[in-house]
Amino acid sequence: MLSHNDTGPAYARNAAPFLHGPEIEAMTAALIAGQYGHHAETEKFEAELAAFLGVPDVVAVSRCTAALHLALIAVGIGRGDDVVVPAQTFCATVHAIRAVGAVPRFADVDPHTQCVTADTVAAAITDDTRAVLPVHYGGRAVDLSAIAPELAEHRIAVVEDAAHAFGSRHRDGRLVGTTGALTCFSFGPIKTITSIEGGAIVPRDRREAERLRTLRLLGIRAQQAERISSTDYQVDGAGLPYHLSAVHAAVGRVQLRHHHIVAARRVSLWRAYARALADIDNVELIDVDIDYTIPFNAVVRVPDRDVVFARMKEAGIGVGVHYPPNHTQPAFRRWTRHRPLPATEATASELLSLPFHPAMTEHDVTTVTSTLTAILS
Repeated sequence: MLSHNDTGPAYARNAAPFLHGPEIEAMTAALIAGQYGHHAETEKFEAELAAFLGVPDVVAVSRCTAALHLALIAVGIGRGDDVVVPAQTFCATVHAIRAVGAVPRFADVDPHTQCVTADTVAAAITDDTRAVLPVHYGGRAVDLSAIAPELAEHRIAVVEDAAHAFGSRHRDGRLVGTTGALTCFSFGPIKTITSIEGGAIVPRDRREAERLRTLRLLGIRAQQAERISSTDYQVDGAGLPYHLSAVHAAVGRVQLRHHHIVAARRVSLWRAYARALADIDNVELIDVDIDYTIPFNAVVRVPDRDVVFARMKEAGIGVGVHYPPNHTQPAFRRWTRHRPLPATEATASELLSLPFHPAMTEHDVTTVTSTLTAILS
């Protein structure tokens, strides 16, 4: 096991990559093979992801932002369309909406989960809404089944931002990515599995999978093996260079084989935080529904967050913030349609992400929570 924490104690980093060892050999083999773009290694990774999820197909891409962008294109979202999305997400989610010319229509969240609900999504829908983009914040699966008939009736597509949620389940036992929505995952450096950088889309059917594969390879339908065995190939339409390289896929394949190890560590670490924080006044741990979730982070609500943040940093604790809400960001102000987001706004200034990654131990959790207790007392 290699865990990139040689620069200091594990609790000094808010998040960190976690390697198991064989990634180095796999990457070296891919480098020696000399195929650094899309290759058979990528397709093996896709097949293994599909087998893990129990779905017919998975399309691997260069990162989750690319996945979201392609997914919105695939469902026909374009200029002037509304896409309902929480303001409480990483800015990449909203950038993907803007990349297709659509307008973010911000929905409020449940203050205890930081996720949208069926009610908050329904309240944000307009006559121009063409897609809903729920974010599985912290890894918690968002359940929109209560408004699924309404969405279907109005032909509103669901594109899931599951960047935090690989391996998490809905309460009915189904894995995120298997409920029929177009689902986008991230395999970035600090995710449950990493391919250094990377992402994937779970398409809804074979035709959509084929279109996504063409889009991610600059509009070229033929796969690499076909192209190199011919004197010609055809560019069938628009596309982008969003493929996942063989080198990244090689790392992802190793990570996927070891997913159970990281998943167990993340669940254990989150439960340790829950126990340690239970008796601390004025601290609320954001609920990720841990019995069904592989948690991405451990986020608390605290009073005087900015002061607490600064003092935790001074004490050597790697705290962070996930995330400053996007409806307040200058980049999106021009397209923001103002509507009340009371829960988002009430909690935004309270959110504090505690150090959370698989190299941490319960002793690290004790150090973090003891420091937090001292600062709040």
